[in-house]
Amino acid sequence: MDNRFYRRKVEIIFPFGNNCTIQNVLDISSIQFYDGTLLQLLPIQSKHMKYLPYLIGLLTILIIFPACQNDDNNGEEMEEEIDTSILSEYLDLPETPFNYADIPIPTHISNPPVIESDNTPAANPITDYGATLGRVLFYDPMLSANNTISCSSCHLQEFGFSDPESFSIGFEGGTTPRNSMGLANARFYENGRFFWDERAATLEDQVLLPIQDHIEMGMELDDLTTKLAATEYYPVLFRLAFGEGDITSEKISLALSQFVRSIVSFDSKFDQALAGTTGPPPEVIPGFTPQEQLGHDLFHSPVTNCSNCHSTTLQIGREATNNGLDVVYADNGLGEVTGNPADDGKFKVPSLRNVALTGPFMHDGRFKSLTDVIVHYNSGIAPHPNLDNRLRLPSGDPRHMSLDAEDIAALVAFLNTLTDEGLKTDEKYSDPFR
Repeated sequence: MDNRFYRRKVEIIFPFGNNCTIQNVLDISSIQFYDGTLLQLLPIQSKHMKYLPYLIGLLTILIIFPACQNDDNNGEEMEEEIDTSILSEYLDLPETPFNYADIPIPTHISNPPVIESDNTPAANPITDYGATLGRVLFYDPMLSANNTISCSSCHLQEFGFSDPESFSIGFEGGTTPRNSMGLANARFYENGRFFWDERAATLEDQVLLPIQDHIEMGMELDDLTTKLAATEYYPVLFRLAFGEGDITSEKISLALSQFVRSIVSFDSKFDQALAGTTGPPPEVIPGFTPQEQLGHDLFHSPVTNCSNCHSTTLQIGREATNNGLDVVYADNGLGEVTGNPADDGKFKVPSLRNVALTGPFMHDGRFKSLTDVIVHYNSGIAPHPNLDNRLRLPSGDPRHMSLDAEDIAALVAFLNTLTDEGLKTDEKYSDPFR
């Protein structure tokens, strides 16, 4: 034995996650930490060996606390890596979520009438992770009883999140009783009610009803939460969105609502012409063709009164109205919900943004083209007792606009300027599944 050094080799591994090891403790030439830190020590003389236990105790303190801290940091990093691995196996999501929460509203749109029509509740603001979860739910056929129908089956992105068929096909092949309306700018509807008959008081109520509908998706909410919880990716998405991974129908409602409200359309030809402006649009719209300009003028004129029902620079409605489709309605719309005859034939007025993509038109898809729609208002309004006053003459009879073919074509041309081509392919609103 060397009188200067005690050279017995010892290895001590602490039971704190195996993050650090003392090698050659009695040789004590160095301690190598797993994070790369190297602690150099002086040799210990034999006469000082009695102090070795105290030294080891001190080293233990020096090692344990960084080890525990490293365990926390490494644990978080490992959890993030596991989350990323799970999500990437099923979903094509960006490493940093898309911006849903803070999409800028252009100055020509961010005027009081539009802002006041925003139906986003204080209890459910749009968040990036919440809308991401909503996007996945929106495109997942697991929300239907037989895994065949998703929300996107009836609200297709390339058609302004509407259905090009008059009636949508449900999970067992049945057809819905009404046309699926477009979802873009659904956030901007002042009374906040949804469905053609406005039976849902909020979007949070609305998004759960098609899931449970016996024609559309046929799913019980308790069964749905159990079904989603059995997947690998939904507990991760719910935890990212809400801080906890438990899955409830309320959270499904919140997330879907956030995604739908995030679908905004602000980049049509009309928007590009007004970019950077404030206040009412100018009389002459920059970049419009003569035909588009004529259509714009007619839309805002007392000849048609179009802008009285489809108001603001977003062309949004504010309440359900009767637009004279029939004298006797097979479907009484709001009247069937309230039971009030004064509400018969009243239906929600959707935004006209992307209207060229969202045909066929009206609650029953009866009009196949925008020309058909304008012809109805030009000469086909029925004298229903509940006809909206804006469609009546002072005598009470239905208004006839007396537009000629050139005027009708001009109105169609203007409505086409409200199409946001980018919305049709915007990745943040597209199918995220691999």
